[in-house]
Amino acid sequence: MWFPRLASDRALRLCAVDAPFALTLRQANTERLYDLNRQAEAQGLSRLMPFAEARAFCPALQTRPADPSGDLRFLAGLRRWALRYCPWVGLEGEDGLVLDITGAAHLFGGEEPLLNDMRARLLRAGLETRLGLADSRGAAWALAHYGPRHGQTIAAPGGTAAALDSLPVAALRIDPETTTALQRLGLPTIGALVRASRAPLARRFGQALLTRLDQAMGHRPEAITPWTDPPHFATRLTLPEPIGLTADVMAGLERLLQALCAKLKAQEAGARALSLTLRRVDQNSQVLSLRLAVAMRDPARILPLFARMVEGVDAGFGIDQLRLAATLVEPLPLQQIGDSRAAQPEQLDNLLTRIGTRIGLDQIRRFQPLDSHIPERSFQLVPATEAAPCSDWSAPRPRPLHLFPPEPVTARGTTPPERFRWRRMSLTTGRATGPERIAPEWWGEDQDWRSGIRDYWRVETKQGRRLWMFHTPQRPGWFVQGEFP
Repeated sequence: MWFPRLASDRALRLCAVDAPFALTLRQANTERLYDLNRQAEAQGLSRLMPFAEARAFCPALQTRPADPSGDLRFLAGLRRWALRYCPWVGLEGEDGLVLDITGAAHLFGGEEPLLNDMRARLLRAGLETRLGLADSRGAAWALAHYGPRHGQTIAAPGGTAAALDSLPVAALRIDPETTTALQRLGLPTIGALVRASRAPLARRFGQALLTRLDQAMGHRPEAITPWTDPPHFATRLTLPEPIGLTADVMAGLERLLQALCAKLKAQEAGARALSLTLRRVDQNSQVLSLRLAVAMRDPARILPLFARMVEGVDAGFGIDQLRLAATLVEPLPLQQIGDSRAAQPEQLDNLLTRIGTRIGLDQIRRFQPLDSHIPERSFQLVPATEAAPCSDWSAPRPRPLHLFPPEPVTARGTTPPERFRWRRMSLTTGRATGPERIAPEWWGEDQDWRSGIRDYWRVETKQGRRLWMFHTPQRPGWFVQGEFP
């Protein structure tokens, strides 16, 4: 199934134009024609023609910018539509579909009625299509692209060679250079190529040409790989009678959670965000959104988190439908069940989720270590749900529990002073450990660290204070930057 004007047909379906029409796409700093309709081709225009040249040939040309990604999504939609004819449907390039109708043609009255139904439905949808049917995938592609311009082409069972005999060698899906070389050798058609000796062809063009020929003739199999739709993590429950009690809604939600979590477990995934839609009998809907601290798929853990939101729902004259969808899904591989201590992280995740439903998950933050030897840059504040706590991190040297901006003290010398004043307290040094020299990061933007190196000391005072002090040799001075517990 080939759509020779897929992009332009899709654009004209949205807004019809009774005039020469083309889609443009910028390639290599030049605006070129990407696709065009029959009226534009009748004016002598063709694909990849520069847009300025096309306007000179056809001043009445109407254009729109092309959307290749949108065309691929539209083709994926056509693939899903084609599943009504057979279960094996795959993509053929960027403008075609390939179907394996083995065992399905009799459901529509035979091969020809099947193709007639396809063609009629696509014409009503405004899509020009070319159909080809044969024993092999390569032959069907050749008949769709190089067969008769009108109608579909069907190769009789066992008649693939006769159907392809007069078609050009380009129908074998080979590159243009090989096509030109075969025509110069006097082999313009597939029939002439079949009757030629294979050994000289293999020596000159390689095995790729013979592989394409064997695939078209059916001598070498070519599998059809159907696309699989991504898993849809959503469940729905339609009620025979409206409900309005919180307990009834929670009971229905429990059934939905069990079905949804079973889907998530089958895909080894977990939900990070859930959306519960409650449809009332007056056709109005209320949407309850729940964000989770971590990926979850345990109904017993998720269900209580909805209780507070469900209590505030206005049921009106009753709710007749519940729909639960996982709007954000993350991988959650299966894990070996451990001892009871493994349940502690789950309790923390439940706590974060409960607090997050009240104040927002983005408002809950935790400290995360950074790869920097500068004390002020060795950590950062991040949302608690974006990164797991780092339990195995440790500093190469002891660091104070309380870190604050450097506070100057009155002292002299390169070793910790015996007596000094800090925060209006007179302190006496009992023991000092150090120094630990920390050099600035030349690539950083902190002006306080541009002044030079620092020599850090752990100072234990006789008054019980355990301070983290440093001395700056370039500009002699002593500062306190932290305190140990």
